[in-house]
Amino acid sequence: GDSIEELDWSAGEILDKLVELNLDRRTLVIWTSDNGSPLASDMNSPSRGSNRPMFGRGYTTAEGAFRVPTIAWWPGKIPAGTICTELATTMDVLPTFARLAGGQQPQDRQIDGHDIRPILFGDEGATTPYEAFYYYNMQQLQAVRSGPWKLFVPLENPVRRHPHLGPNEKPRPLLFNLVEDISCENNIADDHPDIVQRLLTFAEEARDELGDHNRPGSGQRPPGKVDDPTPRLKN
Repeated sequence: GDSIEELDWSAGEILDKLVELNLDRRTLVIWTSDNGSPLASDMNSPSRGSNRPMFGRGYTTAEGAFRVPTIAWWPGKIPAGTICTELATTMDVLPTFARLAGGQQPQDRQIDGHDIRPILFGDEGATTPYEAFYYYNMQQLQAVRSGPWKLFVPLENPVRRHPHLGPNEKPRPLLFNLVEDISCENNIADDHPDIVQRLLTFAEEARDELGDHNRPGSGQRPPGKVDDPTPRLKN
């Protein structure tokens, strides 16, 4: 509660200062979170946090971990009081901000995000740039989303605990319609084998490019490192 009060107050101070300096119509502010509540082991315990109506806790591949609220504010640019339900990610911030600043996307490397200005500005017919979105837990692909459909792929040895299946439950595909079943309560994989197969195809494409567990992908890059030039004193 104290954190919420402090964040609310400090964000208000920043926005008020932008208005005072006549910078509000030249400034895009995005408010979001990196993940859902990580401590809600009991979703009925409000003292430990809750991601309801989304299922699951932070640091998993459940919707309650990946799906977070976002507020975008830019007077005169973003229509006030509007709601957007299209999928976007924090990976999109870099290419979007770069284009807003007049920059161009580099051509010598793959940029993981997309320019989502049409979604932010409420352009008519603007839709998510993601045909498929992948849910990784550490290095393991666990789920795929396309449109309203989210599929948890069968996993023999899930990294950490599976968000929906217990340790003794048999691996099986889990398919949810995130529009009609926001809480992911009804597995409808058996009713839609064509959709399951389509999302499994997307999953295989992700494994080819991004890798999966001990399987390397063609698009994997070595970790970026910066050598510290500062001399170190030795004992």
